[in-house]
Amino acid sequence: LTVDEPGTRLSLPEVMLGIYPAWGGMLRLPRLIGPAAALDLMLTGKSVDALKAKRLGLADDCVPPRVMDSAARVVLLSGRSPRRLPFGQRLLNGPLKGVVAARARTTVAAKARPEHYPAPYAIIDLWANHGGNALAAPAASPSSLEAIFRSPTAKNLIRVFFLQERLKGFGKDTDFRPQRVHVVGAGVMGGDIAAECALRGMVVTLQDQSAERIAPAIARAAKRFERKFRGKRREARFALDRLIPDPAGHGVARADVIIEAIFENLEAKRTLLADLERRARPDAVLASNTSSLRIGDIATALREPARLVGIHFFNPVAMMPLVEVVRTGHTADAPLRCAAAFVRALDKLPLPVRDEPGFLVNAVLGPYMYEALRCVDEGIAPATVDAALTAFGMPMGPIELVDTVGLDIAVAAGTALAGADAVLPRTLADKVAAGWLGRKSGQGFYLWQNGKAQKSAPGPLPDGLAERIVLPLRQAVQACVDKGVVADADLADAGVIFGTGFAPFTGGPLHDLASRARP
Repeated sequence: LTVDEPGTRLSLPEVMLGIYPAWGGMLRLPRLIGPAAALDLMLTGKSVDALKAKRLGLADDCVPPRVMDSAARVVLLSGRSPRRLPFGQRLLNGPLKGVVAARARTTVAAKARPEHYPAPYAIIDLWANHGGNALAAPAASPSSLEAIFRSPTAKNLIRVFFLQERLKGFGKDTDFRPQRVHVVGAGVMGGDIAAECALRGMVVTLQDQSAERIAPAIARAAKRFERKFRGKRREARFALDRLIPDPAGHGVARADVIIEAIFENLEAKRTLLADLERRARPDAVLASNTSSLRIGDIATALREPARLVGIHFFNPVAMMPLVEVVRTGHTADAPLRCAAAFVRALDKLPLPVRDEPGFLVNAVLGPYMYEALRCVDEGIAPATVDAALTAFGMPMGPIELVDTVGLDIAVAAGTALAGADAVLPRTLADKVAAGWLGRKSGQGFYLWQNGKAQKSAPGPLPDGLAERIVLPLRQAVQACVDKGVVADADLADAGVIFGTGFAPFTGGPLHDLASRARP
């Protein structure tokens, strides 16, 4: 039995640590709920709630907490026969096992390479060839217990787990629990921040110049809630009810957290935040979501500059787990702690960073993307550059990333980081001049159709191409550590992994480099 409440989640997360489940998962689960559902849980590490656990057969029933004891007693004393798989599922566990295994391998191969992430391939092999009994695998097999548990991937993914836990620890040293949030700026970033807050139970007022400017953000949020609460219309409606259009900004006076998320213009942000400060509660968190401006430069417009903190989300807000919490030389401790607690209330990972150009993530992404663009200037096809980096372990190639972010944004970020005299990659400058801005304009380095880049087949991958492009990123990460942008190298690795998707199996760019240097 499971308790039917929001906090109930069942999962087999071992694959996320680079290992595989013990016998309860490997041996018994396919027999209990069928191989397709069992492999889906084991290969992804995703969790299911109480209702889905019941539908899958993972639980006999799900009941409210108040009747859990009596319901368990009834089930135990009922003499109910064990659940039996339907005939078709038993075939998949037997004669058709090879078909299921082949399909699972194809699915896994589209997302992870065996040399980078051996555990999911081992799970399939153990189920298909050894009935889920890990002890039956030959010692020399790459699926054996010894091979998996001693793999560098397992060690590095366990390291990443502890880095994640360290990030989760920020914000625990305060009892601040935000209930009301006011967001100014209903563009893609501001609207999605507001939606995420409403999704997590906060009452959100969303401000922009008119209701018409706010409407697209509300429409996007409604679709997000429908997807999130599929089959639970009441929850989706309640979440949407918590997201309130507020063109006049009345919500400022009651908000626990106020976030500025307008366009990247210093004077506009200074004027807006000075006005927000006058109308906000003295104890409210006052934050900017700027990505390219210094928080300290904005804060000089405030009566109390120590109040302002940076809360820098990444796009897409719903998908990206990291949020940079930015401190200036004058930021008080209380707003920083409250900002970190707010980020944790969104179930995201707060990373404390110092107020330097680009903070951490953009400061390291810029040199990485520009080096990739220089390769394109030299005649290497964009698809070949992207293929080299996805083979390295990146979730997306740097050229596709530039197209996704926007070529004009890449130019602005490069100028902000390197100054007005920055030398732009030639192909980047030419495409921006032609109005080819990437995904949002339908054409950048790639043609975009239905939200997807249309890529030609990559050519042969030049030796050392991936390392050449990753090197400026590694150097920028080390420079951020040396300048004190983050407290130490471990936090730098955590920020780059969770903020850019840098190959987790490496343990992070600095850890990976240090590991290679060891004899």
